[in-house]
Amino acid sequence: MATASTDPRVWTPRLWGALFVLCGALFLDGLDVSMIGVALPSIGADLHLSTSALQWVLSGYVLGYGGLLLLGGRSADLLGRRRVFLIAVAAFAAASLLSGVVDNGALLIASRFVKGTAAAFTAPAGLSIITTTFPEGPARNRALSIYTLFGASGFSSGLILGGLMTQIGWHWALLLPVPVALAVLLAGIPLIPRADHSARQRGHYDLAGAALSTVASLLLVYTVVEASTVGWASARTIGSLVLVAVLAVGFVTVERRTRQPLVRLGILRSGSLVRANLGMMAMFGSYFSFQFIGTLYMQSLLGWSPLTMALAFLPTGLLVALSAPWAGTLVGRLGAPRLIALGFVALTAGYLLFLRVQITPHYAVAILPTIVLIGIGFALAFSALNIQATSGIVDEEQGLASGLVQTSGQLGGAIVLAAVTAVVTAHSQHGPVSAAQTLASFRPGLVLVSLIGGLGLLVALTGLRRPAPADAPEALVEVEEPVLVGID
Repeated sequence: MATASTDPRVWTPRLWGALFVLCGALFLDGLDVSMIGVALPSIGADLHLSTSALQWVLSGYVLGYGGLLLLGGRSADLLGRRRVFLIAVAAFAAASLLSGVVDNGALLIASRFVKGTAAAFTAPAGLSIITTTFPEGPARNRALSIYTLFGASGFSSGLILGGLMTQIGWHWALLLPVPVALAVLLAGIPLIPRADHSARQRGHYDLAGAALSTVASLLLVYTVVEASTVGWASARTIGSLVLVAVLAVGFVTVERRTRQPLVRLGILRSGSLVRANLGMMAMFGSYFSFQFIGTLYMQSLLGWSPLTMALAFLPTGLLVALSAPWAGTLVGRLGAPRLIALGFVALTAGYLLFLRVQITPHYAVAILPTIVLIGIGFALAFSALNIQATSGIVDEEQGLASGLVQTSGQLGGAIVLAAVTAVVTAHSQHGPVSAAQTLASFRPGLVLVSLIGGLGLLVALTGLRRPAPADAPEALVEVEEPVLVGID
């Protein structure tokens, strides 16, 4: 058995290298999210896409990501985490290349869906390798803090690089993840150890459950996104939602009867896991929607360049990146529930402050406070939510727990973004409109974003009534030595 070091507090260079490779997957996700946000107005203008069609450039990625995360997480547990991770990174690189060379709206959305599908396997595989390698407690908290640092660094880098690339052409912004993904892949092959096959789960693969959950998730995201166009009360929307409910009932029935289910329903008895999933839905749902409105506001309404808008958003990523090394220590001292609640206080306050913006705002007074509060909110809550979701979960189900919490984030992002887009579209004027009318159409969407943030805070507050050890056992566990054996 290979260990990190004779000193349990020291990690070997090999362990650091493997951790950095795994964190590269989250770096790629942050890079992609911020770059596509910066490039959206340029893409819309070049490809002549309406606001609802432009939403699909974001939602296409989320559709593949959120719809297949459960399958991705369980596949990592059953088929081998290393194998799933590396294959998915290669697919991500290929899809990034495709999205950067197409010149058609439908093809761009399709390539974004493929990229999201690849991320659905990369993200839970990478996170579950980390949580099974580093034992629950300070060691895992430290690793997840570094994980968060890479995500925030990817987001910050994507803002600047995306702004610079979009100045040249939006195609270059979408091509930028290709060399990064290839670097992660090439480094991962030697650094992520091959599995101890005796540790890999064997047995029946729940094909029926996988099919039902995937189709239900895809149909739910597609229905909600399309509802803003066809109408929430239309027969198509209502019929699709009924079908989603039927598929969900079928999925639960299959999972209760199969010997090795895709999702062991008993895992949902963990209150901390459920709260973490709801919190991640509210966090990503509110932020994706805020970023969508903020991007249109700054570029389309204020006329800012992509680089100027990227610099305006940059403090959010910098705050998360700078605070990430201390996230694990804060969780150990205060407990995950308290940090999550404080994070949602900051997020909700930031969204509410943005309601004050005008057609000619002063950045330091009207916009920067919101950007800073959002950064503080993510810095406090993101790592804490991941720690809360995976605490107390056995190694054999870490991929499942990771897939669940990331699925919640992506589904929340897709559903809330669709709802906010529908609200903005409903309040938009037809024909020539003034800047004041455009801004007025944004405000109802911002109100909904603030309400979602408030719901996340309410969920977090319910966790404060629980005993601290249940949600923050990490504060009571001594540092254990991480090992590299058993990484799939």
